[in-house]
Amino acid sequence: MVIRDVGYYWLVFLAFILGRYFLVAGGAFWLFCSGNKSTVWDQTISRSQRWHLIRQDIALSVSSAFVFALLAALIMIAYKAGSTRLYSSIDQYGWGYLALSFGAILVLQDTYFYFTHRILHHPQLFKRIHQGHHRARIPTPWTSFAFEPGEALIHGLFFVGLVYVMPLHFLTLIAALVTMTLWAIATHLGFELIPPGFSLPWLRRGLIGPVHHAIHHRKHQVHLGLYFTFWDRVLGTTDSAYLDRYS
Repeated sequence: MVIRDVGYYWLVFLAFILGRYFLVAGGAFWLFCSGNKSTVWDQTISRSQRWHLIRQDIALSVSSAFVFALLAALIMIAYKAGSTRLYSSIDQYGWGYLALSFGAILVLQDTYFYFTHRILHHPQLFKRIHQGHHRARIPTPWTSFAFEPGEALIHGLFFVGLVYVMPLHFLTLIAALVTMTLWAIATHLGFELIPPGFSLPWLRRGLIGPVHHAIHHRKHQVHLGLYFTFWDRVLGTTDSAYLDRYS
């Protein structure tokens, strides 16, 4: 019975994750990156090489979807068994906790991502687990979830652990996953979305955008965060040229 349920949920989540990836990443690529824009394409390689890298990104993203779907299926099985702290009634903790828990997820995930990401850039681990994500010097939306299976497992385990230790409404969990998806695609556009004259420079300094992350794809030891620049700034992994421009 459990194996059958795992298989059912795995297929459902796999279809959803793959559909989401091709719809959102493909839509973003068509909207922002179609054509030979100099801000998007690496001009040092040929057009055929570019598309070869994109196909590799898509293949990795599909393989990572299998891992994410399996972990999501295991979470649902655990929820049905009553062993997680997921809940479905907002009244149980209130609207205030709903908002607070969403913010907490982003902070905790950013911290988890920074330190695991930094570890993955150790030369031995990089070659085995993380190198696939860095095949393209200039990323595209297709790169957003292009993870080796081992790296996908590391990222997915954050949510597996979270549902056991922190009360989370399903809406909060879904909102966090949607935010992660949109953020990952936005930061892999390869060019900045926020106009240079944006009136809130502190927002640009505090949040990771496409230019901030694109630098990481060229200089692997800097810009290791997910949402916020906090850990990069505190631990000295911010590119000096970026600091000069945005500090």
